[in-house]
Amino acid sequence: MNKKTVLITGASRGIGKATALLFAAGGYHVFLNCRKTWKDLHQVKSQIDSMQLGSCEIVTGDVGNPEDVRGIFDVISLSCAGLDVLINNAGVAYMGLLSEMSDGDWSQVISTNLSSVFYCCRQAIPHMVKVKRGRIINVSSMWGTAGASCEAAYSASKSGIHGLTRALAKELAPSNIQVNAIACGVIDTAMNQTLDETEKAALREEIPAGRFGTPDEAAQMIWDIANAPEYMTGQIIGFDGGFL
Repeated sequence: MNKKTVLITGASRGIGKATALLFAAGGYHVFLNCRKTWKDLHQVKSQIDSMQLGSCEIVTGDVGNPEDVRGIFDVISLSCAGLDVLINNAGVAYMGLLSEMSDGDWSQVISTNLSSVFYCCRQAIPHMVKVKRGRIINVSSMWGTAGASCEAAYSASKSGIHGLTRALAKELAPSNIQVNAIACGVIDTAMNQTLDETEKAALREEIPAGRFGTPDEAAQMIWDIANAPEYMTGQIIGFDGGFL
């Protein structure tokens, strides 16, 4: 395959969808992943197919499950030698008191948000090391830096991404592989639709930019990181409208 390749986890909607469309428009072959929103993912594929610029394949599976991730990369290996870019975007939220959180809820947040990054990186890295190039971009949150009340598990998972990003960047820098993260603020996605209008208005007042970010803006930032100079690595790049 002559095209550059990218795997985007959680690509069926929100930031993942916008990023998939942008990379396809940039001529990439995009591997689209999600765990259960199949209908939405197929709609993304249809949009990319209609562009006639990039191309795509669907690689379904739970990236929080190491066996599923091995299967995803087995499918990828049938199309190309390996990835040029890995975008770890899959994520779930949980709002509630930590004392009332079940073992299952904790495990789901950590496996989906943090362990998935480890599993996907572990599979993508050998090829990148072999060819001495590659980009890994982890989609994180400002709550990984500041912490959010009633979102302890989510904040912990995103803080873990920050530590993993910085450590892995140092490990892979000698192989010319860049690892960075984007710490998003409040983005107008389905994850934030649980808030009522009063809550949304109060949250907007806390954001210096006075509004939520858009998935397209986040996707553009991810694209810019993927195309940044090679010397930029190990960075947690804030994208929060001035919130932090």
